[in-house]
Amino acid sequence: MRCSGPHTVTYVVVSGDDRAARFGFIVSKKVGTAVVRNRVRRRLKAICASALPTMVRGADVVVRVLPGGADASFADLDAEVKRCLARRAS
Repeated sequence: MRCSGPHTVTYVVVSGDDRAARFGFIVSKKVGTAVVRNRVRRRLKAICASALPTMVRGADVVVRVLPGGADASFADLDAEVKRCLARRAS
């Protein structure tokens, strides 16, 4: 399933596997310099770590950051990603 917002596109696939949810992040060079990309990735890792207890076991989640994601605040990213995760993987 795909869910998008102004800063990210989140893909969620739930398999029948009995394992913890897995997360992957795609932050291309169009987002910004290496410093900016790593800052966005660190924010997403914190957001997904806090959402992990609510995730369905066996979920595979990929979050792709759009170029506007570099200017997004932590709160904006948090709300957007958690909204998408709540739609499918909780």
